[in-house]
Amino acid sequence: MSVSERYKEAWESFWEDASPEPGGVFWDSEPALTAGLHLALFEPELAAPGLPMVDLGCGNGTQTRFLADRYPRVVGADLSAAALGRAREADPAGQADYRELDATDNDQMGSLHAELGDVNVYMRGVLHQSDPTDRQLLVDAIAALVGERGRGFVVELSERARPILEALASGPAGPPPKLGEVFSHGIAPGEVSDEVVPEYMTSAGLTVLAAGELPLVTTDFSADGGRIELPSTWLVVGRED
Repeated sequence: MSVSERYKEAWESFWEDASPEPGGVFWDSEPALTAGLHLALFEPELAAPGLPMVDLGCGNGTQTRFLADRYPRVVGADLSAAALGRAREADPAGQADYRELDATDNDQMGSLHAELGDVNVYMRGVLHQSDPTDRQLLVDAIAALVGERGRGFVVELSERARPILEALASGPAGPPPKLGEVFSHGIAPGEVSDEVVPEYMTSAGLTVLAAGELPLVTTDFSADGGRIELPSTWLVVGRED
């Protein structure tokens, strides 16, 4: 199974039109506010820190490049060729490897695991931006990639983020510009209940090893000038020893 053409085209057009400036995309915050905070939670749970790291849904590679400064082999995977083109342009030294892959395709994920072996996976904000029918497949992809020794770090908007997004979208002046660009391409953050995310993990044969809450920092600002931060939950998952 693979993602729908509508979904893939929406992401392709989004990245083709998105601002190339640092922080030009709603969720493209600097790594010190995102992956840097996440690694402080993830690294203590790693059973094998020397494994390759896969940034699943890497987009334009902002976080991928940060990870590549800290791990010997990092692969950024995304289904958008336009996003990966930007990632490669921003990484002329080729610190990371970038692959156009559909994480809902079992064959593609199996081939990546066959090539790399067990890996650690970083996935930020992908489930809630995916079609509901694809969400279990995405978690199955994490399970396939981590194998027996790897760990996955998954960050998703919590239920409490939805009313905040709805309020931002329905304000008198409309949504903030960067959030508006997301909506205009037919990409609307969907509702993923806090309870169902661990269920996806269990169904994929994974165990939740650690979990917590952390604000997801965006690059956009509300009408009062404050930076928009959205409630999120994080999980570290893997197979029990």
